[in-house]
Amino acid sequence: MILLVLIASVLIAGVTIYQSRERNKDYHEKRLDRKEEQVRQSVTYTLQNTTYPLATENLAYIFQYEIYQIADVLSAHFNIYDLDGQLLKSSRPKFESDSSSNCLDVEVLNHLEASVTRRYVERNSAAGDKYQASYTYITDTRFKPIGILNLPYYEDNSFNDMELREFLIRLSWVYFAMLIIAIILAYFISKYITRSLQTISEMMNKTDLTKRNEKIYIKDPSEEIEKLVDSYNGMIDELGQSAVKLARSEREQAWREMAKQVAHEIKNPLTPMRLSVQSFERKFDPLDPNIDKKVTEYSNTLIQQIDTMSNIASAFSNFAEMPAQQNETLNVVKIVKLALDIFTEKYIHFVTDEDEIVAKLDRTQLIRVVTNLVKNAIQAVPEVELPRILVSVASDGDFVKISVADNGIGISDEFTDKIFEPKFTTKSSGMGLGLGMVKNIVETYKGSIDFTSQANKGTVFTVRFPKEVVPS
Repeated sequence: MILLVLIASVLIAGVTIYQSRERNKDYHEKRLDRKEEQVRQSVTYTLQNTTYPLATENLAYIFQYEIYQIADVLSAHFNIYDLDGQLLKSSRPKFESDSSSNCLDVEVLNHLEASVTRRYVERNSAAGDKYQASYTYITDTRFKPIGILNLPYYEDNSFNDMELREFLIRLSWVYFAMLIIAIILAYFISKYITRSLQTISEMMNKTDLTKRNEKIYIKDPSEEIEKLVDSYNGMIDELGQSAVKLARSEREQAWREMAKQVAHEIKNPLTPMRLSVQSFERKFDPLDPNIDKKVTEYSNTLIQQIDTMSNIASAFSNFAEMPAQQNETLNVVKIVKLALDIFTEKYIHFVTDEDEIVAKLDRTQLIRVVTNLVKNAIQAVPEVELPRILVSVASDGDFVKISVADNGIGISDEFTDKIFEPKFTTKSSGMGLGLGMVKNIVETYKGSIDFTSQANKGTVFTVRFPKEVVPS
């Protein structure tokens, strides 16, 4: 409503101004025509009653006194030029002394000569005022041109402009009052229309999948509002049913995810245990003088993996606490080196500048982090001619830094944002839980894990654990 009032006011003001200008233009054109016709009739009458021969050189004598009489009677000043545009006589004596007006422009003469009606009207402005000037031929009794009649006409629009301004001011006040009324009406009408919509909006904002939602009840609603309310109430019923199904589905999905993660965690120690047993069986020599030491190392490796499986099995009954943290003061260098002993690949190398880096961590979780990262590195170098995996441990201020670098196939840019997502994997086997689990363990300790990778050149995973336990 407000916009329509504003548009209407602008359009009417524009049309009014345009109409006023067109009216003034038509008025002055018709007035010039009338004045010109009156002057022509008077000039013709004077030529018919003169004793001088009708020739160009006699026009100044013919209208020597009559030009002033005609100008006084008709209240219209005019000029008479010869056919070359030279001024012969003017009804204004001072005009004859104006050298700039003693001769017509060549352009005027050309327009007049080219005109079919033998008439040319010049429009121009001077000192901010508009004026017109008509030029017509003066002819003898045989209609032969003997001179040029010029009638200047100055347009005076001051009265019309004043009336236009007054009209626009009155129109502005009227539309201002209409605008105020439109604003008031729009306010109350919009309040009436949106009252029910506001209730619906508030109820929709309160809609929550985790609780029971109330239906909308509106007294005497309009037909459209009633349809909207019925649709909302129907949606609430469907939403309640969907929430029940969703809760059941989420519980089932949680159990499935738990089962997958437990299976993945159990498979991690089983593989190195199998490799250790096979290696022990292949290399066992009862006559070896170091047989006792080797049996002890193999036993420690198997016991370590069995302890890991035991911890996972114990935590199965309480999924929310898996994996539980059993923080103890550890020599990270020793634990990482021990975790690498289960791998038989000759291209795995361990380097460190320190013999002891002490941190408070969970032994089992630290081993799981290292074994998962090394297993991923092993799976990245199956097609490399000279595979190499480098595991390093170093101090980094208040953190201990563990890096696992390989010269494998690398990670494509399209997978960098998904590499830590659960169940994401680019391998044909496995469930993609390893790196996701590593990230969860690291973040539990308020640490960080990141990586850099180049296609066909390799990948470096870097894990930082705080040396002291950070309170949650």
